[in-house]
Amino acid sequence: MIEIKDKQILIDGKPQIIMCGEIHYYRLKPEDWQDRIDKLKEAGCNAVASYVPWLCHEPAEGEFDFDGHTHPELNLIGFIDLCKENELYFFVRPGPFIMAEMKNEGLPYWVYTKYPEIIPVGWDGNPATTKTVDYLAPGFLEASKNWYRAVMAVVAPRLYTNGGNIIAVQLDNEIGMLAWVSNCPDLTDSVLSDFAAWLKQRYSAEQLSARYPFSLDDAEARKTGIRSPKEGYAPELTHDLGYYMRNRAARYVAILRSYAEEFGVKDVPFVVNIHGTDGGRGFTFPIGISQLYEAYTQAPGYLSGSDIYFGDLDMVTFQDLYIINGFMDAVHTPDQPLTSVEFNCGDSNFGETYGGRNDPSAADFKARMCIAQGNRLLNYYLLTGGYNYRMDMPTSDGNDRIAFTGERHGFAAPISPEGEYNYTFPRMARTNKTILAVGDKLARMNEERDDVSFAFIPDYYMTEYRYPGSERVKEILQNIEGNRAHGAWEIMGRAMLLAGYRFGATDIQNKPLDPSVTPVLALPSARYMHGGIQRKLADYLHAGGKLLVYGELPSFDMEGKPCTILTEALGVKPLGLLRDSGHFYLSIVSEGWAAPRPEMRAYVAQTFDVGGQTPIMRVYGSGEVTAFDAKVGAGRAIVFGNSYRCDIDLFRTALELLGAKAGLTHDCKNHGIFMTSTATNKGERFVHVLNLDGFDKEIGILENGQPLFGGRKLLLQSKDGVMLPLNVTFGEVKIVYSTAEIAKVENDRLEFRLTQPEDIIVLETDREVIPNESFTVRKDDGRTWIVSRQHAKVNDSLTLHFVS
Repeated sequence: MIEIKDKQILIDGKPQIIMCGEIHYYRLKPEDWQDRIDKLKEAGCNAVASYVPWLCHEPAEGEFDFDGHTHPELNLIGFIDLCKENELYFFVRPGPFIMAEMKNEGLPYWVYTKYPEIIPVGWDGNPATTKTVDYLAPGFLEASKNWYRAVMAVVAPRLYTNGGNIIAVQLDNEIGMLAWVSNCPDLTDSVLSDFAAWLKQRYSAEQLSARYPFSLDDAEARKTGIRSPKEGYAPELTHDLGYYMRNRAARYVAILRSYAEEFGVKDVPFVVNIHGTDGGRGFTFPIGISQLYEAYTQAPGYLSGSDIYFGDLDMVTFQDLYIINGFMDAVHTPDQPLTSVEFNCGDSNFGETYGGRNDPSAADFKARMCIAQGNRLLNYYLLTGGYNYRMDMPTSDGNDRIAFTGERHGFAAPISPEGEYNYTFPRMARTNKTILAVGDKLARMNEERDDVSFAFIPDYYMTEYRYPGSERVKEILQNIEGNRAHGAWEIMGRAMLLAGYRFGATDIQNKPLDPSVTPVLALPSARYMHGGIQRKLADYLHAGGKLLVYGELPSFDMEGKPCTILTEALGVKPLGLLRDSGHFYLSIVSEGWAAPRPEMRAYVAQTFDVGGQTPIMRVYGSGEVTAFDAKVGAGRAIVFGNSYRCDIDLFRTALELLGAKAGLTHDCKNHGIFMTSTATNKGERFVHVLNLDGFDKEIGILENGQPLFGGRKLLLQSKDGVMLPLNVTFGEVKIVYSTAEIAKVENDRLEFRLTQPEDIIVLETDREVIPNESFTVRKDDGRTWIVSRQHAKVNDSLTLHFVS
């Protein structure tokens, strides 16, 4: 039995951490499968994942190959069974879309030919520039159902619940991504008819008449009015279209699930993966959450999975990953855990130009952060490269291969197409083995949080469709995009993490906002905000909530209509917006509790009449207030309406004034350290620390002002991460604390990775430790103290053997 419960994945009742590696069987000769599986196990994985390309398995309608009779590479049956023989779980990803650099994104050519009506048109009736389709077109659904009938006949008997090894099934892939990146919403005649029907369910006839000055029942007027909207209602259409597309994606996912279940696939998680990282950053990732959260929260049994394409995790990007994991969790149901189903690994040499060169710490750091934040499944994508065979039916497209990457594929992976390791493999393998060594503990743990949460507004990321001819839409979306992530994440979010705050996220749009649950809220804010959210924030403040705002306070709702509920609650009035330009060097001076601070340049500042509230920053020269501290009912708000530097002390002070204090801190002045902690409900804990910089750092770690690890200073090696145990029990042995990382657990021995010039391991146990020349043993006050004689940079492996 496989269950999703209490943010855990339970297999036969036991919480599990699943570490997958993506192996594309169809890109490898069967004689190479065992070699790649052996290397996957060497990488410390306990599961295999793979797409199942419809394009390859049904190149001509009705002609299926799942046993390799046309191409040996297509023996899906043999590959899944071989993975089971190797005692590996399997995560199957059968599309219909798979992307994976495949031609047509993995759809057979005949589907487009047979059902031309599924090919979308976009704004102004222009043809789609990507290979997306109308997901709900009857022809596409008919073809997809026939595909699922065939592929699920292979999957169903091999489900874990049927004695096989398949533990999860993905439904489609990156739904809506192609339309988003091309700004080409699917606006076929069928979609427009369905959209009109949806609008009639959402609004009254009177409301629709006010929103849209054309007849939704007139097919021609509908085409013109929606595909080429007039300026007067373009913002309303953008808003409605975004909501409709969310609903449409949810219906599509539900239909695919119904097909899978009809053909025998039941009682395993159904996965919906979320796209959105771009240019090595996470700023746009929440667009995917916005598009798809209704799809994977609509019923029990779903998992959402992230696509993580960051390259290095460093001082530039670390807050991106932390925040988007928080945003994913914010929209989840109470049972849904985090997972990542495209967890990019390798060296980033995607174009074989050596233009990408990840540090070996890249996959290590990202895996450690994700596991600490509650990810229960990570799928390393792509673990091994392969080859794209030529199709039997030439397409005269320049290479006739199944994919557009050429003959070789996945050359940036930790294992090359030829099966050779690259330099990223050893560190990744070490990390996976470390995680799974204590996987039974981590699978039960949740991140410990301080009394502050990051606000998530899904509609701030509902920006994927914008009519190019609308200046009003452009103005609204540019302002939202300018405030929702870049400054707020890189200044407020980064400062909070560097100050030691462990924070989740709160969906303040769709879920209750209760001061007793969320005492302090950090809010990235824009000029536009839904009136309902403004009212919720005002009520939250009056009820005793505390608010830290970075960005522009709202003056309008999301459609550009005046809406000042929040500013009225704060007792302030926005006056205008100043911008740094040419020879105007906009500068900010501090006062009150924010002083003394040096005068700082700013690129933007919103100014306010703050009435009786307390100014804390002003514009140099004019004296206009741009940041203030406000008492509202039983609550309090600190608002930074101006851009500012990543002043860690400033944000720490602000949060402490609001009542949130970081519980886990360190004393290193060089920053560049990410730190959090996880715990079970029995008090077993790990402290997770990453040194994001390329030089060693000495730190002391404190919790609520009290030193941990016996007050010992820790040496964090450059670009290294550690997961240090506190009160973790294995059988009859309790590790009170250790400066060494647990690497392997067996009945009569514990293996550690040393991290210090002199590591210490403190145990509570009646079992005797067998002496060894690599460490000293002493007993004192009911504890056994192990002190390593080995320097971690010389020999980092230490094993404790216990008398049987």
